[in-house]
Amino acid sequence: MDQKMKTLFEDSRSTDKERLYSSYLAILAATEQPVNWAYEVWDGLVADLGHKDNHQRSRAAQYLANLAKSDPDKRMLEDFPRIWAVTKDEKFVTARHALQSMWKIALAGPEQKALVTRHLSGRFHDCEEEKNGTLVRSDILQNYRNIYDVQQDKELRQTALELIESVEDPKYKKKYKAIWK
Repeated sequence: MDQKMKTLFEDSRSTDKERLYSSYLAILAATEQPVNWAYEVWDGLVADLGHKDNHQRSRAAQYLANLAKSDPDKRMLEDFPRIWAVTKDEKFVTARHALQSMWKIALAGPEQKALVTRHLSGRFHDCEEEKNGTLVRSDILQNYRNIYDVQQDKELRQTALELIESVEDPKYKKKYKAIWK
């Protein structure tokens, strides 16, 4: 990892909101493509999934989701439960940011895809009574759509449509269908 990336990760812990936000965006941009330094930061990010600062938990989950494509050792398969736990964070905005990045993990390989989609489907059924269940369901369906847009997996599309059909409320069913138009 070069010094610039090291500095960005240091800045992502800054109390200066501008430095923090610009480093956050730069790290996300840098990790859009595979990188050869993922394991230099991996363990620290996994540890940050339990950080006392919810923003740090959120960033760690998002960075790890982006780094999934840079994980030839498939550490993600072992660390996924800790990342998934952030999707149920006590702070809804933290949970939501983590959930919205799950699709990137699915693109890392067939095992990761199966793991992510299994969790997304289960959560879709389980979240109905949650305070923000309709938003969670919308994010889950958007995850499916994002994966589909990259991989054109017809089975995945069918699963998403079946999830939508399982919704009883016509108002929300219509909203969810709009994600797949």
